Amino acid sequence: MNGSSLAPDAAADKLVRTLLAADSVRILLVSDLHYTLPQLDWVVRLAPSFDLVVLAGDHLDVSSPVSLDAQSVVLLRYFSLMKPGTSLVLASGNHDLTGPDPHGEKAALWLPESRRTGVYTDGDSLVIGDTLITICPWWDGPAGRAALELQLAADAQRRPARWVWVYHWPPVGSPTCWTGKREYGDADVAAWIARFQPDLVLTGHVHEPPFKPAGAWADRIGTTWVFNAGRQIGPVPAHIVIDLAEGTASWHSMMGEEALALGAQRAPARSVF
Repeated sequence: MNGSSLAPDAAADKLVRTLLAADSVRILLVSDLHYTLPQLDWVVRLAPSFDLVVLAGDHLDVSSPVSLDAQSVVLLRYFSLMKPGTSLVLASGNHDLTGPDPHGEKAALWLPESRRTGVYTDGDSLVIGDTLITICPWWDGPAGRAALELQLAADAQRRPARWVWVYHWPPVGSPTCWTGKREYGDADVAAWIARFQPDLVLTGHVHEPPFKPAGAWADRIGTTWVFNAGRQIGPVPAHIVIDLAEGTASWHSMMGEEALALGAQRAPARSVF
């Protein structure tokens, strides 16, 4: 595992050098759009300004009066509009599961259709410059979990200077999973972060953390940054912009903006409370 034999200070220094030596890659992270068409329109307009657009799950909305089949048709069209000139990554979330896979476990059966327009989705990996992006599906049982663990282990063997995961659920033990009342995180991804030590994990699922005093949109776990933009109402989604060349990340929402340096040892104190 990259960095596993380094002392904490040396590992931190190595992460700083890796992040700041990046090719020019600007990433837009949003999640949990839940078939909110004005927010999808916003992503379509902004996508050409970024090298990589990440939609980290829950594209569909199971509570909508629009059927999931109809939602998926509309969303696939939106995804094709986001793609020109941009690498687009789609991970599934719990709302996106539409039927059983060959193992009898629920899966986002509609998302692979997006590959026809060059979109990357569940189970795919792509390389942009010196950055490997691993797209993790929302798994629903032991077969899905085992497949994802194999995917992470395989990508660990070929990781370049930088490794980014897209995974719908933030890890347990992180303020990026704080709802304001309880911690609501994924123990499996927490264990995988400890084992594989990716550089960035781009998440969603828990809507509240950035908007709660004890929550956060960013957290550093060892040498790994975890990001969760949260969810807000209105035509503009809460979103995070990551600039690998500049070594910065910034969160944008109705509450204002916050920023951090990727070379920092920890996330800064919140400024919006």
